[in-house]
Amino acid sequence: MAEPVVYRSQVRIERVKGPLRRAYLPAEPEPVLFGVHSEVAEHYGVDLKVHEPHATTLDYLVAAAGV
Repeated sequence: MAEPVVYRSQVRIERVKGPLRRAYLPAEPEPVLFGVHSEVAEHYGVDLKVHEPHATTLDYLVAAAGV
């Protein structure tokens, strides 16, 4: 018999402009901003003079894994 779902995350993402996204996460009073920076911005051709640098989703995944 399949185990019941214990937890389902309720996350909402809004695209703000260009690579900038705002994520609404459980238990966080303020939204988290995701974007690009340094080599990632260069890879995607994002001009950091136009778009303020922010941590990428990859940065958060690595941090969550505790690596």
